[in-house]
Amino acid sequence: MSEQRLKDLEYELELKNAEIDELNMDIQDKTDEINKLKLYSTKLKYANKNLEDKLDTKIDYDKARIKELDDLSQKIKEKDSIIEDKQDQVRYLRSLIDDYKSQMNSNTENLELQLRKISKTYEDLLKQKDAIIEKQDEQISNLIKSKEEIIKSNKTNIISLKLQNEKYQEIIEKLTKTN
Repeated sequence: MSEQRLKDLEYELELKNAEIDELNMDIQDKTDEINKLKLYSTKLKYANKNLEDKLDTKIDYDKARIKELDDLSQKIKEKDSIIEDKQDQVRYLRSLIDDYKSQMNSNTENLELQLRKISKTYEDLLKQKDAIIEKQDEQISNLIKSKEEIIKSNKTNIISLKLQNEKYQEIIEKLTKTN
């Protein structure tokens, strides 16, 4: 072989070695980039898991809150029952008052005093009944508002978490596809 040909081959060999070195550096860069992406993917998986855990916790909290509202609803029913009992008592007291009114002409001044006391008790019971009904109406209204706000808040949180989850899923899919 001629010396010029040998030099050309050596030069070509050096060029190929340089290309190989450059490709090895590119491979190392790509390997580093892949490792970074794997780390980022792992981080996203943990973030996704944390979001799922938070969502589960929020759902459990909301279930407990709904149970509380159901318990309150049961208490309201019990209060309604108490009110009905009070109304029966009021009706009974009314009938007593009517009886006393019919006997008032034949009784003494002492009987009139007792009748006034019963009337006062009756009025107090009516006021108590009205106050209880008003208070319960207010509690029911507050409970309904609270429940609606919780439902709105839950829907907003769920939608937000779903959107975040979808974003992370897209990022993970992109990272998975590039790997």
